[in-house]
Amino acid sequence: QVQLVESGGGLVQAGGSLRLSCAASGRTISSGAAAWFRRAPGKEREFVAASSWTTYYADSVKGRFTISRDNVRNTVYLQMDSLKPEDTAVYSCAASTRRLLEYDARRLDKYTYWGQGTQVTVSS
Repeated sequence: QVQLVESGGGLVQAGGSLRLSCAASGRTISSGAAAWFRRAPGKEREFVAASSWTTYYADSVKGRFTISRDNVRNTVYLQMDSLKPEDTAVYSCAASTRRLLEYDARRLDKYTYWGQGTQVTVSS
């Protein structure tokens, strides 16, 4: 069993930066895909970024967000730069037991383990 705990969320002004962390415990997640999803108020949860055979990004965050992993610390990060008010959401990390190709890496149902989420609020 894997437990995922996110941290690093908060309130930031538009144009600012935040770095989210997702610490895994219970077993290593380095052999599988890891991703970030977000849910804005009144909207469905949506894909943000994934790290698998390579990295994948939603078009809305490409060039502004960077996903990375530290396999020694069993942690996944999401560096968010040039934040916009529309990035406001609860951000959750997810992990799969195996690597995923791009189509699957963007799908919520391909991930077995989920964190509780961390709130990111971007003010204009």
